[in-house]
Amino acid sequence: MENKGTITTFLTEDGFARLIFGETTGIVAWAAGRFTLSKTVTAALGRGLTAAALMGSTLKDEAGSLTLRFRGNGPAGGLTCVSDAAGNVRGCADEPTAELPPNAAGKLDVGGVIGREGELYVVRDYGFGEPYVGHVKLISGEIAEDITNYYAVSEQTPTVCALGVRVNRDGSLKSAGGFLLQLLPGAPDSLAEKLEERVRVLPSLSALIAEGKTAEDVAALVFGDIPYDAVGQSEARYRCTCEREKYRRSIKSIGIRELTDMARSREGAEVVCRFCGERYFFPPEELDAMLAERKAELRANAARRDSTPPEENS
Repeated sequence: MENKGTITTFLTEDGFARLIFGETTGIVAWAAGRFTLSKTVTAALGRGLTAAALMGSTLKDEAGSLTLRFRGNGPAGGLTCVSDAAGNVRGCADEPTAELPPNAAGKLDVGGVIGREGELYVVRDYGFGEPYVGHVKLISGEIAEDITNYYAVSEQTPTVCALGVRVNRDGSLKSAGGFLLQLLPGAPDSLAEKLEERVRVLPSLSALIAEGKTAEDVAALVFGDIPYDAVGQSEARYRCTCEREKYRRSIKSIGIRELTDMARSREGAEVVCRFCGERYFFPPEELDAMLAERKAELRANAARRDSTPPEENS
């Protein structure tokens, strides 16, 4: 399946509500194919990636990024999903093979594997200054409910988040997607009540996506007779930002003693990206070069300190 999804935004004609819908089956399937995931972690990661893509697409700065960090008390240990402003995402689970029996409804127990106690952190990095960090207590670990609660508590923005991921019996992905429905400033109570009722009777989102329903189909179900327009659509992908040079800089920056031990072992060093599984190997000769570079940098820094004249008393 191609690594590709779409994010479509709809706006009511009065400008008081917007729906951001993401069809993310290709993205989640590609991610699941890169890792060894349990069925329940596949569902959890799929929900997290979809939520991150939807929220990231609302960033106004093209250089910005958004990170969701679920830190619950479930066996998955934690879930991290990162999106850029175009909705391109990457993510990982601390314990990707964690599994639980189905819940009381006979469905994958995402809330249990994430944990119903813990915190959700939302980090918005605008590419300048300090990132904005908001956090709330987890209320279910089911991800969609926790995102809805985050908007209500931390941003005071009336929002409904719905996420659907369907996993086949063999562990492969059937479908994935979701939406954010938000009331915008000035929205009348009558509109809020009408949308609340329509969302309440909305069929299962995972079933709708599995049936092949499009963004336009879902918008029609959500808005009904409320006039609205599609105002934008963009393509999103699973996109990791790892680079060999980044890991080289990280290895070179460790303590000089640790770097010396690594170079002397003559075994080389391998780093595996937790977001995409890409492996980067650094042979012994390159570790020797890093060690020499690091020692030269330390000598240069020491020389600069020694040559700096003391400040004069004013």
